[in-house]
Amino acid sequence: MQLALSLIALTTLLHQSNAIFDVDTIIRKPAMGSTQWQDTTRLPNGSWTLTPEPKTNTPTGHGRKWLVAGAHAAVWGASYYTLNQTWYNNYPRSGFHCFNDNREWLQMDKAGHLWTAYQMSRLSGQAWQWAGFSQRQAAWLGGISGVAYQSIIEIQDGLSAEWGFSWGDMTANIVGSALYVVQELTGGEQKWQIKFSYHPYPYSADLKYRRNASFGNTLSERMLKDYNSQTYWLSANLRSLLPASRLPKWLNFSLGYSGKGMFGAVHNTWVDKDGLVHDRSDIRRTRHVYLSADVDLTKIKTNNRLLRTVLYVLNAVKIPAPTIEFSRGKIYWHWIYY
Repeated sequence: MQLALSLIALTTLLHQSNAIFDVDTIIRKPAMGSTQWQDTTRLPNGSWTLTPEPKTNTPTGHGRKWLVAGAHAAVWGASYYTLNQTWYNNYPRSGFHCFNDNREWLQMDKAGHLWTAYQMSRLSGQAWQWAGFSQRQAAWLGGISGVAYQSIIEIQDGLSAEWGFSWGDMTANIVGSALYVVQELTGGEQKWQIKFSYHPYPYSADLKYRRNASFGNTLSERMLKDYNSQTYWLSANLRSLLPASRLPKWLNFSLGYSGKGMFGAVHNTWVDKDGLVHDRSDIRRTRHVYLSADVDLTKIKTNNRLLRTVLYVLNAVKIPAPTIEFSRGKIYWHWIYY
């Protein structure tokens, strides 16, 4: 399904890219051996004149297009296979079904879907543009690619007896990709970005086993799965929103959200692998809101292509900065929060 969607979008956009002409221009295909189009344009007096081909954003470099399309297909296929072998095969299968998980994890999982879909669309869109597509075409392809990639997980969930297809997750996926696409189509600039930061939650010694069982034993696993340690940010570029100001072009203002004290999806009760029931309802599950400064790394000027690429990728992460926190009815100050 993911590959089919991308191929349909690719075919459609390729066709459109070769069919944008002015209504008063007659296009004659080039003569044998010629590489130039013979265009005649009607002048105001009714006569015709030979003119250059209308300037369009016709993609070039078919090798790059196939390379990027192949890379997308490889990533989707490898992800589907890897998830199947390392995760879903450990749980019983079922017929495709839906599951409402909107109450779980203080909606931190939904924030994660927003971030992943937005960033996948952003990186994919950049790759399609490098392949030779116009900014508008690359935006659509990036958005479709982001949602398609996320759909791999949702389809697998829908076929697992342990979970189910989540409309809440899919909504978050679509909204995340749409945020990228709409900004590319309306102004060509990502004024509003979704970012991520990781701040290890202070687990007590008696709860570290629960952390390891639920969120993983390694740092890389916990960065992906430990909702207690994640913060998601809506980061706005101030200069783009206030163009008349003299603010630095790289300065952003961010609104963050996180959840803490979560040891179960909805309640802090769980059953371990030995069948023992654990009840830690004494630990309060809390929501946290943050206000902080940020840096748009894509606004930092450099002539080094490799450095520009690195900055573009790293812009998915919120830069540590002084932060105001609102939680539990109080206000807290952090000199540095990440």
